[in-house]
Amino acid sequence: MNDHESAVTGLDAEFQALRPRLLGVAYGLLGSLDEAEDVVQDAWLRLRTAKAAGGDEIRDATGWLVVTVSRLALDVLRSARHRREEYVGPWLPEPVLMGPDPAERVTLDESMSMAMLVVLESLSPAERTAFVLHDVFGLTFAEVGAAVGRSPAACRQLAARARAHVESRAPRFDVDPAEHRRVVRAFARACLGDDLDALLALLDPDVVLRSDGGGRVRAARRPVLGAAKVARLLFGIRRFGSHELVPVTVNGWPGLLRYRDGRLVAVMGLSIARGRITAVDMVANPEKLARVTRADETRNRR
Repeated sequence: MNDHESAVTGLDAEFQALRPRLLGVAYGLLGSLDEAEDVVQDAWLRLRTAKAAGGDEIRDATGWLVVTVSRLALDVLRSARHRREEYVGPWLPEPVLMGPDPAERVTLDESMSMAMLVVLESLSPAERTAFVLHDVFGLTFAEVGAAVGRSPAACRQLAARARAHVESRAPRFDVDPAEHRRVVRAFARACLGDDLDALLALLDPDVVLRSDGGGRVRAARRPVLGAAKVARLLFGIRRFGSHELVPVTVNGWPGLLRYRDGRLVAVMGLSIARGRITAVDMVANPEKLARVTRADETRNRR
């Protein structure tokens, strides 16, 4: 193996080791794994092209990749704003479930829950990028500035504005994981049972349910607010076939897979505070369930 081949092999190994974190950065900015993977692959091809052309100025491939992925994701985010404004019903991020293949895994901070990503959608692209890169992934404001195209001081202000907005709206993460799982399992039993009072006892009075069907399947076109309305909707769903709720980890937190007549129809992320469910984020758009469905089919064939 000559020096060039050795360098390429080392670069490839460095990229593969960094890939889960790069996907985490891109996903945190975009809320879409398909778009995140495209961005990461684009950054990798650009790095290889630059190195093949004698890009000796790229001495820190890891830093270069993180900044390039961030910059490319920001471009995609800006172009996606209009599409999401015209989206049919609430737009929710593509759910991330831990897969069996380490190469397909995404490194997610615990804050990248479904509910947090919904809050991030209300930020400007630049604010979201500054917050995710600095507050979530720990990049310096100089690195954030390289991605956003602004001075470090300007990025500091962007992050501060974003942080204030997030802190006023985002869910708290002081729930014990075991308690979170207990509430999720009790919620599943109540949804499948006939005790409406048991379900109401688990729901915060101001609970919100967001259902993303993308215009492809039946789903509420607006967020459903209040325990009584959410409970009626969840009970009403049972009219459409035989249902099963399977506990899983969704975006790093306990959630549920919903099956109807044996077919996956939704992934549910739940936010919990003081022992009650404050938000139910239900992704039913088949396009956003494609990865989970394929994983299910693979497991069933084994």
